[in-house]
Amino acid sequence: MASKRFKPWYLLLLALANFIWAAQGTAVKILESKLGPIAITFVPFWITTLLLVPLLLRNPNPVKPTKRDWISFFIAGVGGQVLAQLGMTWGITRSLASNAAILNLLIPVISAVLASLMLHEKLTRLRCVSFVIGLVGVLLMSVEDLRHSAFLDSKMLSGNLLILAGCAGSSFYNVYCKGLMQRFQEVEILIYSYIFASLASIPLLIWVEPFSFHAFAAFDLKSWMAFAFLAIFMYGVSMLLFFYVLQFLDVTLASLSLYLVPVFGVILGATLLGERLSPLAIAGAVVVLGATILIMQFE
Repeated sequence: MASKRFKPWYLLLLALANFIWAAQGTAVKILESKLGPIAITFVPFWITTLLLVPLLLRNPNPVKPTKRDWISFFIAGVGGQVLAQLGMTWGITRSLASNAAILNLLIPVISAVLASLMLHEKLTRLRCVSFVIGLVGVLLMSVEDLRHSAFLDSKMLSGNLLILAGCAGSSFYNVYCKGLMQRFQEVEILIYSYIFASLASIPLLIWVEPFSFHAFAAFDLKSWMAFAFLAIFMYGVSMLLFFYVLQFLDVTLASLSLYLVPVFGVILGATLLGERLSPLAIAGAVVVLGATILIMQFE
């Protein structure tokens, strides 16, 4: 009985995390005239890491990581977060937002495959059906993006490959960290992996895209709000919410909620940017929500 009572709570937390992720593109677009893609990715990331460290110090019963654990956190931070965040941000600046929206549909599928291989999670018939229903719903919402997509355009191919690498990094991070939850709390996993990801970004900010704090002088109110959103909500709050739910649900189930990202993206576009909601977009949103509720209720 307790499990059923808490399922709506898990869905609410996952929906909130996905709502935050849906707003990432808007924040990146606001900042791209002020900072380069590497700085947009990692300068807020550094702030997030520093803000999270006090949570680690307040842990009453910390687990002392072994040498093998530190290697695991390094793999999660560099192979997961660095690849995911940099690939996505850098890829969008070299490609189209429509291409990124379509390629992001691969994250739940990649996550399901990795979870099956790495964590031995079962791909049940209901899970497969829910994946298909969710994918159909998002494709209905992405008809216009599909018409304007240019996956093999030589000018955008490198950007598309970076976005694909970001999708793979995000999937790997979620699955790999789920395995670490047997020994560590979600806050510990997040902070330790973020520390390694932040350290790995230093050479990029020094030699590839030199960063200067003078760039903040050009920030207006909108830029500061976008920067704060990335540092506090995007890299911090949303990941804590997702990791909390990941303690109780399989990665495959939690990853299905990622189909909600384009749903919230359409809603944000309509409310904040005045974009018109097409009948197909509304129908697609209903289908995606139905698939998410279906899997959460019966699995």
